[in-house]
Amino acid sequence: MRALFSEKHKRILLRKVWIALAQAQRDAKLVTSEQVAELIAHKEDIDIDRASKIEQEIHHDLMAEIRTYSEQCPKAGAIIHLGATSMDIEDNAEAMRLCEATDEIIAKTEKLLGLFIDKMEKYASTPCMAFTHIQPAEPTTIGYRFAQTAQDLISDLEDLRRIRSQIKGKGMKGAVGTSASYKELLAGTSVSSFDLEEKVMAKLGIKGFTATTQVYPRKQDLRISQALSNLCSTLSQFSLNFRILMSPPIGEWSEPFGKKQVGSSAMPFKRNPINCEKIDSLCRYVAAQSDILWQNNSSMLLERTLDDSANRRLVFPSIFLATDEILITEMKVVSGMVIHLQAVKRNMDTYGLFASSERLLMELGRAGANRQDMHELIREASLASWSAVQEGKPNPLAEKLSSNKTILSYMSKEDVLSYLDANEYIGDAPQRTQMLIEEARKALTE
Repeated sequence: MRALFSEKHKRILLRKVWIALAQAQRDAKLVTSEQVAELIAHKEDIDIDRASKIEQEIHHDLMAEIRTYSEQCPKAGAIIHLGATSMDIEDNAEAMRLCEATDEIIAKTEKLLGLFIDKMEKYASTPCMAFTHIQPAEPTTIGYRFAQTAQDLISDLEDLRRIRSQIKGKGMKGAVGTSASYKELLAGTSVSSFDLEEKVMAKLGIKGFTATTQVYPRKQDLRISQALSNLCSTLSQFSLNFRILMSPPIGEWSEPFGKKQVGSSAMPFKRNPINCEKIDSLCRYVAAQSDILWQNNSSMLLERTLDDSANRRLVFPSIFLATDEILITEMKVVSGMVIHLQAVKRNMDTYGLFASSERLLMELGRAGANRQDMHELIREASLASWSAVQEGKPNPLAEKLSSNKTILSYMSKEDVLSYLDANEYIGDAPQRTQMLIEEARKALTE
């Protein structure tokens, strides 16, 4: 990603556009094959120092690159940029780079989804406590918890692929998008301005917008940033939940931790979720940048103003680099994470009984007991047991209910204990996790 947004790569893309334009103009007999060949021969002879020196004098970055390229091409220098305006070159080069950068994000998202498939397969049926309002609720499975994020990742992947397929360049339309300069230049040839644009864009491997001003519609920038922001929202939520599950009172998950890794300068015992914290921090940053691109689109006056130019040079590299780093870090976290099954069991033993009491209530009703009476009996026993748990004592609910004479008049003690086994109270979470696995696999093959 750093290479894609480097100064060198940007200038290589600019030269690709100039070469494609010259090739199309050669077909119209406006330039010679020899001139085109010279441009191609020097397409990667990037001299940033020379271009920067020229820019200091003329204060126009694109013209500085044109002059640098021209110095390298004595025969072709005079025809570089023939008929073009700056944004014919820059916006098409930018569109190509956005395609490349989005491809990189899509590839990493696919790898991350593959890691989630591995976790779902391994833990599809492993019970754990679920939490609502950050309070113990009913059991779910570890795999089903991963499935929630995987489901969102599939949606994000679909959005990214759709946005990628729709990225377009400005095309070759001149100063205000009317192609007047090209139409004038091509007068008397057998090539129209439409023909020239089509040939150029075909060589660049992207399509052009049907209608533009001096720039391509800035709505495209906004849509790309929103797709990245949506992906980051998914990963931010997962990382935040990871941090909660890593907190010692729950203690079920932990990030990979190096042998010599230091958690705190003051507290040697600390093992902080630094990777997930970094992910959440960068995700906020990416999401915040969408507002800038929203402003660029909504504030673009008439056929063009330049107040989008400076911030786009900052926003695009930063959001793609940040999202790339987020994905790299998330892959490291998911692939190297530790799931502490003893802690999972401890939480199930402590809190699962309360959830499974609902199952016992239903079975008592099935056995002929008065549902309201049994509800009150279980409620009182649960409240007393909860107080014991808060005092750090083992959960006494199973003993209280399995020895209650009223309950035992409807079923045996063994049946009561069986119904209170929260490990069996996971509904169809394993089946739904398997369904998500299949959906994820399908998404990776599309």
